[in-house]
Amino acid sequence: MDQLKFVVLDEEDLEVVSTHLQDAVAKVADVLWRPQEKRLVLAVNRFDWEGAQTAKPEYHRRRAALRFERVLSCKCRDVNPAGKDAVLNLLAVEFSETDAPSGVVTLTFSGGAALRLEVECLEAELADLGPSWTTAACPVHALAEDGPPSKVSPKRV
Repeated sequence: MDQLKFVVLDEEDLEVVSTHLQDAVAKVADVLWRPQEKRLVLAVNRFDWEGAQTAKPEYHRRRAALRFERVLSCKCRDVNPAGKDAVLNLLAVEFSETDAPSGVVTLTFSGGAALRLEVECLEAELADLGPSWTTAACPVHALAEDGPPSKVSPKRV
């Protein structure tokens, strides 16, 4: 698995990054909000979906950092900053333009948790930080409340 490095300057770039970050996990302590620097950094263990969808699937994770610049505010829902060891499972990262080029970036986590970033413009970077390691499990999601869990393919762009 090659190391990833993406620069995000528009909504299409963010969709690609969101795909690579589906089912990434992080602890609350891994969310670093730097208001004086107008920066938010999220350190995650991302799942390698590309390797999981081959004829002989191998499951890997890799440490990565997602950094947003020009962040005016950071608000959270159902995330307790004091619960540093709580685990967040990232489902999607989305951008909604408000007054071009500014807008809102929403990081949605399982269980209803979310981070809402008001940004001057979309400026971010995703970078892998080191080697991958094998993991025994592939993330699964329930199809419906009573439905059986299934492997979920990341959204393809």
